[in-house]
Amino acid sequence: MSANGGPACTSDCRLVAEWIDSEGTVTVRNLEGFFAPKSITLLGPSRHAPSATEKLVAVLQSNIEKRSVYAVGLRKKLDGIASFKSIDALPSPPDLAICLGPTADMPQTISQLSNAGTRAVLLWSPGFEDWPEDLMQACREAARDKSLRLIGPGSLGLAIPAIGLNILTTASAPSAGDVAFIARSSAVLNATLAWAETHRVGFSAVASLGARMDADTGDLIDYFAQDYRTRAILMHIEGVSSPRKFLSAARAAARGKPVIAIRSGRSRDLTGTGRTHAGRLADPDAVYEAVFRRTGMMRVSDFDEMFEAVETLSRVRISKSEHFAVVANGRSLASLATDRLLDMGGKLAALSPDTVEGLAPVMRKGGVPTPASPIVLSEDVSAENLKTVITALLADLAVDAVLVLQAPSLFSPIDETVRAIAEAATADKRRTGRKKAVVAGLIGASVELRADLDTAKVPCFGSPAEAVHSIMHIAQDARSRDFLMAAPPSLPADFIPDVEGARAIVTRALSAGKAWLSPEDVAAILSAYQIPVIATRLAKTPAEAAEAATSFFDAARHCVVKLISPDLPFKSRIDGVRLGLENPHSVEAAAFELINQTRQMFPDAEIAGVSVHPMLEDRHGLELFMGLADTPTFGPVIVFGHGGTSVEDSADISIELPPLDLNLAQALIGRTRISKLLDGGRARPQLDRDALALALVKLSQIAIDIPEIIELDINPIVAQQSGILGLDARMTLGHPVEHPGRTGKSRLAIAPYPKEWEQTLQLKNGTSVFVRPVRPEDEELFREFFEKIAPDDLRLRFFAPVRDFSHRFLARLTQLDYSRAMAFAALDPDTGDLLGVVRLHADPDHQTGEYAVMVRSDLKGYGLGWALMKLIIRYAKIDGISSVHGEVLKENTSMLSMCQALGFSVKTSQDDPGISEVVLEVAGMPEEDV
Repeated sequence: MSANGGPACTSDCRLVAEWIDSEGTVTVRNLEGFFAPKSITLLGPSRHAPSATEKLVAVLQSNIEKRSVYAVGLRKKLDGIASFKSIDALPSPPDLAICLGPTADMPQTISQLSNAGTRAVLLWSPGFEDWPEDLMQACREAARDKSLRLIGPGSLGLAIPAIGLNILTTASAPSAGDVAFIARSSAVLNATLAWAETHRVGFSAVASLGARMDADTGDLIDYFAQDYRTRAILMHIEGVSSPRKFLSAARAAARGKPVIAIRSGRSRDLTGTGRTHAGRLADPDAVYEAVFRRTGMMRVSDFDEMFEAVETLSRVRISKSEHFAVVANGRSLASLATDRLLDMGGKLAALSPDTVEGLAPVMRKGGVPTPASPIVLSEDVSAENLKTVITALLADLAVDAVLVLQAPSLFSPIDETVRAIAEAATADKRRTGRKKAVVAGLIGASVELRADLDTAKVPCFGSPAEAVHSIMHIAQDARSRDFLMAAPPSLPADFIPDVEGARAIVTRALSAGKAWLSPEDVAAILSAYQIPVIATRLAKTPAEAAEAATSFFDAARHCVVKLISPDLPFKSRIDGVRLGLENPHSVEAAAFELINQTRQMFPDAEIAGVSVHPMLEDRHGLELFMGLADTPTFGPVIVFGHGGTSVEDSADISIELPPLDLNLAQALIGRTRISKLLDGGRARPQLDRDALALALVKLSQIAIDIPEIIELDINPIVAQQSGILGLDARMTLGHPVEHPGRTGKSRLAIAPYPKEWEQTLQLKNGTSVFVRPVRPEDEELFREFFEKIAPDDLRLRFFAPVRDFSHRFLARLTQLDYSRAMAFAALDPDTGDLLGVVRLHADPDHQTGEYAVMVRSDLKGYGLGWALMKLIIRYAKIDGISSVHGEVLKENTSMLSMCQALGFSVKTSQDDPGISEVVLEVAGMPEEDV
């Protein structure tokens, strides 16, 4: 990002939002070869049917006027396309090569193109094409040295209408617009383009990925997130090949643009292991739902909803959308929309008294508006009055969006109605202040009549239900972005888990060849993470069970005995639990019965014995479930919901990916139906929701710290008026499938907080500062920090005066995607005050990174800036980043001197003579220099 001595700065910081956006201005290596090629070459001979190849050639000929188009190895000459005998004979290496030749020759062809300087290869085919994995890997290896990019096999091509690029063999050609569409399926692609043609929706780009040999959805999301022509990204997916990259790219894009996803293939998903409740409950499609939600994407379920979302979010995106006004020229029409809105969780805005009074004269005869009711107009409402109503509603502070529904009327010409809606929406966009949305429902109106609404960017639909769906898409999008930037409360200071103690238990069990932990070991691990669990003893014989129970009866009226068998983990299904045991004798008898009954029913099952624990007798306690499941694509997921013996039958669960913070944990709880009981009622006390949220965060930390715990159930965990208590738990062990990362290996699809980078730095005056990665809960620290920065330092930092340290501003500084960005906070070890911060934002390929450094104005000259710069350079080296760069105002001589001392090259920017560009080549630096 930037680099300035006290404060640092960059040209990207001329707008503050550009500096604080953790994704920065980035590119994805060589993808411009697909989307902005200056030359294209078609390579044969074609392995496809002549009729299919002819269609591709016909499409390719439409590109001749805009760029150089050649052919190599085709059997006949093509009109307007120069033919050559070989790649070497071409006038220059093509930016984009379309390869049609035999699949067996493809690795050699790709290698030749790569060596010649080609940047991208499209492996086109007229439909699905299945290549063996060893062939695809050979193609990847042939392209790797020069970072040549591949799309396909099985791709229908791509198009960028704004620049006249069309290599797309679809039934309909896309027109120019602002939606980027990424598709895996040719049928979905053709259906979407046909719909778009009918509804006058244009595209900034269309890409058919096929088998995703190299360039995948994550790469293209990154590319289109930075594309100025693209206002929204729409994608069809079946699966994800690179989960960390996909999650990181999607989250980055969704902060700035709507990202809409439709997924197919749920019926073909493979279910979990079945070894634990969590494993059985972690349905793959529910996990994808969690992924879409976590990244801020909008998931749609079918074509109708997808088209509604595209129609809406490509035109309207506002920061707040919770309270709506409904206006219609008929009571029943208004009621239909309002009923649907409330069913979907929408809320009617409570209008101000002034608005209510102002609307009364234009209301339907006999109708008097109330603060929270739809506005019903007469069937013969004039266009001018309709415009007045919409304008008044948009001006009301309580209204976030207006839903306008108009049925045909002989007395109100529809063209005038359309014009009134468009003019009101256009006027609202021009005013200052918070932007609001207008959505129209024109029942029975033709597409031609909607032209004014299209120009005004007003989404328009043909039924009340569709219009309500549209306005709820706006609400969901606004909530998703707010949630991405919500600052979580800090964890309790006394939460310091005994990681080493817990890890020792797991290591010992794995060394002994165990796949399950004993109840006592499970309890010990949960206790090490401060998750309350009832005292439990394992007994191998009935006599041991009676002895174990003796101590429990000192404080409890009853005990519980459960059969323990690694082969029979679901106790309730084998009648393996005995409750309400009143003395040691009854415990012994119950243990004897359970062991013998199980041996008779399951003679081959391993029986470890029974567990004994006191019986919790709390009539207000609520039985819940929390667990950890392992998924093949996204690694561990956290499962929460209704617990007890009906945990799977009720299916009242929600799923989230670790790492969790307290906000994510609260949201996870809130998505279940049973969570409503936590808030209490007339017959129930309020239960401790906060304790549950904290336990879920601790469970997430177990997944991070001890990846050998593959799956975990706590069922039930009882929520009480004060605190929680786990009554039964199990853990399965193994060696996890690890997803290689840049700085190590991890099961997690989302990079967790990198605790390994916590350290103490010594400054040149001998004082020490504690340095750690920035966390989301640091927002208040940053606010206090900026208040202590001199105005001139802020100007140097951001190239402009900065006065507003809003939540949105600070959230983007503190909520990092550790997969692509790092920031270190230097803290006073005594007070915890923020003294300085350094950050590095890498491009998606992790080749280059832009840096920024800032220290408190009163701390200049102590060497803190130098120490932080050395730290971020070391981080870049370890992270595999090749070069670190920034831009420094020439008046900031102290920073330029530091850059030169650190080995940066310095030159004047070509764009601004008042700025110096500084670059440090990190890749070749010796370890001792960093």
